[in-house]
This record gives sequence, C-alpha cells and structure tokens, in this order.
Amino acid sequence: MSTTNTSEDTLRNWQQWHEQRVETVSAPYGPLSLTGTHWLADHPDGALPGLGGHWADDGDELVLTAAADDGLTLDGRPFSGTARLTADPGPVAAARLALGERRLVVLRREGLWAVRDFDPGAPARRAFAGIEAASYDPRFAVEGRFTPYGQDRTVRVSNADGVERGLGLGGELAFHLAGRDHTLQVSVEADGSLWAVFADATSGGSSYRFRFLRPAAPGAGGRVTVDFNRALLPPCAFADHFICPFPPPGNTLTADIAAGERHVSLR
Repeated sequence: MSTTNTSEDTLRNWQQWHEQRVETVSAPYGPLSLTGTHWLADHPDGALPGLGGHWADDGDELVLTAAADDGLTLDGRPFSGTARLTADPGPVAAARLALGERRLVVLRREGLWAVRDFDPGAPARRAFAGIEAASYDPRFAVEGRFTPYGQDRTVRVSNADGVERGLGLGGELAFHLAGRDHTLQVSVEADGSLWAVFADATSGGSSYRFRFLRPAAPGAGGRVTVDFNRALLPPCAFADHFICPFPPPGNTLTADIAAGERHVSLR
C-alpha cells in the first residue's frame, strides 16, 4: 500500500472514530444523560433523591424495598416488595432497575454503594453540540514500549468528586515525543489493553484538565502505538456526577499534547 493511501486510510479511520465517539456520548444512555450519583452513605435514612423506595446497605448486597406507587421496574416488570441487588456489570441500557425512561445503575466502589440516575431527557443532552477535537496530526502517534510491573500497584489519587480512591496500575508506558522521552503509569484492562489518565501542558487551558488514553494491548516485546490523536475526554467532562480519577504521580507530561479531544461543545 502506498504512503498516500495509508495516510488517507489513517485519516478516514480517525474521522470514523471521532464520529462514533460523538454518537456514543450523545446516545440516550450515554454519559451526558447522567443526572446524579447518589451514595447510600450520604443518605442514612435510605431515601435517595427522586428515586422512591427505601435503599439499604447490607454488606455484599444493596437492599431495595419499594411500593407499587414508587413507579420502579425491575427486569422490565413493575416492582413492589424487596429485592437484593448487586452492582450492574453491563451497559446502562441493560440496568435491572428503571423509573420510566430513566435507568438506575447500581454501583459499588471500595465497599460503598451508590445508585446512578441516567435520564435521556437530561439538559446536558439537549445542550450538547459535539466534541471539540484537534485535526489528526501524525506527529502525535508514536511507537512506545510497555513494561509491566512485577506485581500490580495501587496508588491513592483524588477523584473528580473530591474523594481520594485507589487507582490500580499494572506497568509503565515509555515513548519519545516532541524531542523528549516520556513515561506514563498505566492500568491494564481485562482484555490486555492499556488505560492511562494523564495531563499535559495544555490541560486546563486549550484542553480539559486531564484526559484518558486507551492504547491497544501491547504486541511482541511490549511494543504499542501511543496515539494521542485518540486522547479522550473523561466521563466527568460530560456530566459532573462521574467520579473520574485524576492523573497519578508522574502522569503530567511536560509536552503540549495539542491532539485528540479537547472540550465539550455546547449549543
């Protein structure tokens, strides 16, 4: 394949990726639809704002007691009585609990229970006009090398909601960009792909205060493409009720990463 065709394919693939991202975040149950994350620990009376029913922490389960007039459904059927719930593992649309068109996602973090309220009618969905992203720039797609740690590590980092939580890290991603060597501490996902939370010299200015990067699973010798053209806005850029982790120590790059998603555009 010629260099020209390769470049055209790369640009086309990036454009398709960007368009798919816009569709995903603006979908009825995408991140823009999150209107609340209600932690049970903040509501000892068991009443969560606007959700009806009584919610209680019972160790490894969340116990919901509701009456028919609370309007809740469980597994697609009107619900009354008592149900013992665990965290929802799948997509928001597949959540077991609903209140009309809203989906109520059961969440557990570090032993604490919460319920997330996703509403297709959220004002943020109506105000959304797109994702501001830089044009594709091949200078920001470089080869890197992943080196796993001898054993996984957990560091405590602040989250977007002001709470400090553990962030699991599985190794280090090294690469050369803008005339300098850089490293990022990264998590390793179940499928072997990588996840980095990073900031750079543009963060809080021409780009959001931090972003995510999700390189593919490393190949032979730990080789992996580090493509900042696919830097992602974190979910908390779309709704205030997400608890995204801030970058761990060492993941604030000195380079200007003028690539990837920058800001949410509003009408």
